[in-house]
Amino acid sequence: MVRGSGSWGNAILYAAIAGPLSESASVVMKGQLLEYDSTLNLVKVLDFSRNKFSGKIPHEVTSLQGLQSLNLSQNHLSGKIPENIGGMKSLESLDLSQNQLSGSVPESMSSMTFLSHLNLSSNNFTGRIPTSSQLQSFNESCYAGNHLCGSPLKDCKGSGNEHGVRNGGRGIGEGQEVNWFYVSMPLGFVSGFWCVLGPLVISRQWRIMYFRFLEQMWWKVCDFVAKIKFFFLIIDVVTSILLFKFCW
Repeated sequence: MVRGSGSWGNAILYAAIAGPLSESASVVMKGQLLEYDSTLNLVKVLDFSRNKFSGKIPHEVTSLQGLQSLNLSQNHLSGKIPENIGGMKSLESLDLSQNQLSGSVPESMSSMTFLSHLNLSSNNFTGRIPTSSQLQSFNESCYAGNHLCGSPLKDCKGSGNEHGVRNGGRGIGEGQEVNWFYVSMPLGFVSGFWCVLGPLVISRQWRIMYFRFLEQMWWKVCDFVAKIKFFFLIIDVVTSILLFKFCW
């Protein structure tokens, strides 16, 4: 609501009044003082990403009923998502990725029917993803890097209270997933050494046969190189003769 009054100088004055949505602003424009009430209702986008904010997400942020986009990603936020976040009915985009948030995904989020973008990846969320047509419509990357289960991720075991599913390829179950690439490296080195070089170190007869084989291969390579050199030498001589005839 805007109210006008008498003439004032050029100034902008802000006054905070008690209440979650009672912030007001007084703006002097064209010699008149205009007072704006409940300006927080006009906030549509809130982007505090890529900062160093820490602590919990303030519960007061859920009072921004007109908010359409909330981005708190890439900070150091911890704690749980406010349980009443589902009351933000106008929210269309929510990004809480790359923080240290924990706990379960609030059931109230299942009522956020306008939500078209969601990113909860790279946190420490646990438990089952609430069931709703909206939350299940996002792909797995939106929940990657957490201990979550349920659609669109893998089904929860048993009653669904298990928190041992680590999404994003960083481990499944209570233990971490074995990285077979690093396991195969020492195994390949040991097997290759003992299968090829091991007999050469242990057996003198194998060493003699091996070096004879290398010698034969060396002479074959030298013979092949000599033949190539001889071939190019013949071509050079023939070319020189032809050029001599044509020139004289």
